[in-house]
Amino acid sequence: MKRELGISIYPDYSDPAKDRAYVKKAADLGFTRLFMSMLEVQEGKEETAKKFKSIIGYARDLGFEVILDINPGIFKQLGISYDDLGFFAKLGASGIRLDEGFDGLKESLISYNPYDLNIELNMSNNVAYLDNILSYQANQPYIYGCHNFYPQSGTGLPYDFFVKCSERFKKHGIKTSAFVTSQDAAGGPWNVNDGLPTLEMHRHLPIDLQARHLFATGLIDTVIIGNAYASDEELERLAAIDRYCITLNVKYVPEVNPIEVKILEDNLHFRRGDITDNAIRSTQVRVKYADEPNVPHDNEQQFERGDIVVGNDEFGRYKNELQIILQPQMDSRKNLVGKIPQDELFMLDYIEPWSKFKFKNAENQ
Repeated sequence: MKRELGISIYPDYSDPAKDRAYVKKAADLGFTRLFMSMLEVQEGKEETAKKFKSIIGYARDLGFEVILDINPGIFKQLGISYDDLGFFAKLGASGIRLDEGFDGLKESLISYNPYDLNIELNMSNNVAYLDNILSYQANQPYIYGCHNFYPQSGTGLPYDFFVKCSERFKKHGIKTSAFVTSQDAAGGPWNVNDGLPTLEMHRHLPIDLQARHLFATGLIDTVIIGNAYASDEELERLAAIDRYCITLNVKYVPEVNPIEVKILEDNLHFRRGDITDNAIRSTQVRVKYADEPNVPHDNEQQFERGDIVVGNDEFGRYKNELQIILQPQMDSRKNLVGKIPQDELFMLDYIEPWSKFKFKNAENQ
């Protein structure tokens, strides 16, 4: 399934002109999903419809799929029914997110709505909710899954629980989403906003690292910025990530030489299938650069987890082999080339046998 990037806006609490500028900027960078909160109505039905229809139409014209986050209270406030979703179709929405669930049969019936609206389910519960809905022969291509976000610090999902919840949806081939948080944005649906991530471990990480992690799990198809408005730099960094291949930042040592930089940055690496616990080995580069000299440097210290080393001229047939250190070790036949930043060392856990990975110079971020 193709992977996407998205943003969020909150029309009940924001300025329409700023919303439009933000949506346009994101569209220009290749974002294609828009999450829009509609959890309460502050104006009458007609004014609400006018406001939401305007921004939804603008976003749809720019290529966005627009999902409205709703709850049962909205239906009561607007005097509409789950049996007729025409109101949301007239707004131009692509789908609705059910903030609360029903009995399974109800969701299955809603999935056959005549407006072809997608029905997005809450993924952040480790229960057989989806299985129950599908057992009622739901219209599965119109069923999506989306995790919650958590405005209060300390309340985001723990990673292991996130995995269990997400696997329930991925095993059925359901399109999945989760939220990352901007470190600059302050907008959201509530008056508490300590960031809006799905995973608690992401709350204070750079936005591109949050997204790279979610994609690396293989469990999330769409990564959405939960709060608004992310900075231009954050949008650009997020847009620049490779959504399909693990990319690691590297902080080079001063003595790194041109051939080592070329080995790291000019190649798609993969971990050997016959793995070792001591290092992640990329061996094809030693064949490609077999005739390139590589004099020893930075080779007498102990290497630590996350250090990137390349075999030097003293390493015989293993000269110019690239390794990412997993266990502390010393070997003067290897040059220290650079280090993976401390806050993204956990990404090494996702490089499995035959996994592909790339490097980027951290100074260029």
